[in-house]
Amino acid sequence: MVSQSSAQTLNPRTVHREFFGVPGALAVMTGTVSVVFVWYFSCNPQVGCQLPTTHEQWTHILRGAFNYQDYLSSTALVAYTVWWAWLALLYFVLPGHVVEGVELRDGSRLKYPINGLSSFFVTLAVALAAYTYWGTPPFVWIADHYFQLAVSSILFATAQALFVYAYSFRSSSVMLALAGNSCNPIYDFFIGRELNPRLGPLDLKYFCELRPGIMGWVLLNTSFAIRQHTVFGSVSNSMWLAIVPQIAYCVDTLVFERNVLTTMDIVTDGFGWMLSFGDLTWVPVMYSLQARFLAFHPVHHSSPMAALIAVMAVASFLVFRLSNSEKNAFRTDPNDPKVRHLKYITTESGSKLLVSGWWGMARHINYTGDWFFGLAQCLAAGFETPMTYFFAVYFLVLLLHRNYRDECKCRDKYKKDWIRYCEQVPYLFIPYVI
Repeated sequence: MVSQSSAQTLNPRTVHREFFGVPGALAVMTGTVSVVFVWYFSCNPQVGCQLPTTHEQWTHILRGAFNYQDYLSSTALVAYTVWWAWLALLYFVLPGHVVEGVELRDGSRLKYPINGLSSFFVTLAVALAAYTYWGTPPFVWIADHYFQLAVSSILFATAQALFVYAYSFRSSSVMLALAGNSCNPIYDFFIGRELNPRLGPLDLKYFCELRPGIMGWVLLNTSFAIRQHTVFGSVSNSMWLAIVPQIAYCVDTLVFERNVLTTMDIVTDGFGWMLSFGDLTWVPVMYSLQARFLAFHPVHHSSPMAALIAVMAVASFLVFRLSNSEKNAFRTDPNDPKVRHLKYITTESGSKLLVSGWWGMARHINYTGDWFFGLAQCLAAGFETPMTYFFAVYFLVLLLHRNYRDECKCRDKYKKDWIRYCEQVPYLFIPYVI
């Protein structure tokens, strides 16, 4: 049994609350769910896709939201639960390297199976078998029941967040997130109380980070493309420009699954409603917006425009991938021939901060590539409605917030060394611009 003083040392009381505390947590929870509803009822085959600016449009949205019989579906909830359970089963049964995560506050390291990519390929094989046997109907059903599945994911994500919050009280030795021990149930439920909730070997935060949502995004995109072909007889070049980069991004994420173990989501953040909803609902539901729009409203780009979008997607993805790969290679082995030529400064804590290569150009050059990559997919949907550009606007806000968190964390950790580093790498995102 852990003493009270030991528990307080391991899990100090949270002093600083992010998102302005409880009011911000409530605003984010209600706001993000509302965005899912507004974007569905304002962008669908029946009403088109226009920002709601009139009283009639908002009346339509509210009427649709209150008419819950149309979107609360036991069939969709069962389908979503089976999807989550299927991927959890693959987490257990598929072989893969088992690697250790970063060192935790108590000196321990958790172990994680690296089998996300094999889970994807097994799931892909099952989907191809279903297509061979049943044809397009299962995928058209997914596209047509998108919102029922989206609501089911919200219910599942919320139930999961409630479970991990209650589960975090099982022992005083449970390691809590430094930001999730405020003793306010609303805030801690939102931000995540426990750092790494596990059911046996199943790490819920790590599992949800890349599996149900990322692979669900691929499944939704594929289903929307199949629906477009079923209704219109072909798949438009805009659909290919939207979904091929996104699917490539998802596969790339799974190829480099190990790298997620050093991200802030895994290392620092607790697993609460914010990550549960973000992983299970927000990523697949809102990131597939372009494909969903194009499924009922095909856009046909000219060859020069299509080429421009494709080049933008490829170039920005290369910035994102090459910069991240350089950073991870340097972290793993600074003497690796690929990165040993890079210049760096050594901090008092012993950490090495790159000041050349990709990371000598800007402190968050990977965010720049990530954002322009997302913008290219928005451009694929054309210019007929601003609603399909939600991803670019939201992602900009998200990356700016991440940048703020990163800068604050590094400033506190490295102190005067961070000032010295910023003098050598003065730009945040784009060299010689910002």
